[in-house]
Amino acid sequence: MFTLIEAAGWPIYLLLIASLVAVTLITERSLFLRHKKIVPPTLIDEVVQELKQRGVSQQMLTRLSEGSPLGKVFAAGLKNIKSAPEVMKESIEEAGRGAAHDLERFLTTLGTIASISPLLGLFGTVIGMIEIFGSQNAGGAAPAELAHGISVALYNTAFGLIVAVPSMIAYRHFRAQVDSLTIEMEQQAIKLVEVVHGERK
Repeated sequence: MFTLIEAAGWPIYLLLIASLVAVTLITERSLFLRHKKIVPPTLIDEVVQELKQRGVSQQMLTRLSEGSPLGKVFAAGLKNIKSAPEVMKESIEEAGRGAAHDLERFLTTLGTIASISPLLGLFGTVIGMIEIFGSQNAGGAAPAELAHGISVALYNTAFGLIVAVPSMIAYRHFRAQVDSLTIEMEQQAIKLVEVVHGERK
């Protein structure tokens, strides 16, 4: 591995840093964006049952806020349970925007890495080409310097693509996952408002 890095020259270090950041972000988002963690499947039934038995309490709101993003949205709505449905929906929408922002955290960075990695690879390629032309002299090019320049160019191009492709796949996957989770949270929140105000059983 060290031999490969040495053959690729110093531009490869920029791509190595980008790859480490990408792996860290992909791992973190994979652990955070789990469906059961974001939208617990039984949460709405538990909240409705508790409302019917004991009503809204501060302990309930605190537990919901600390439990999951969907819980935070529910808590925001239940704080205005005595208000009109429109007010309750408004507070839910505000909390939903905040929850969606949390779900999207780090995705911009991941998308940026996916976009700039080929450019960093191209930068390494240019450096390699400069070394090739720099090795030219009156007697021609030194074979060792020529080979080094070619390896710098090719390794950086390849590594740039190796970093970019998985990063872009992960970025697109997480974006779709966030959109899906956001829609599901919105649907469950509307259902809660309708249940609270007697529009749905």
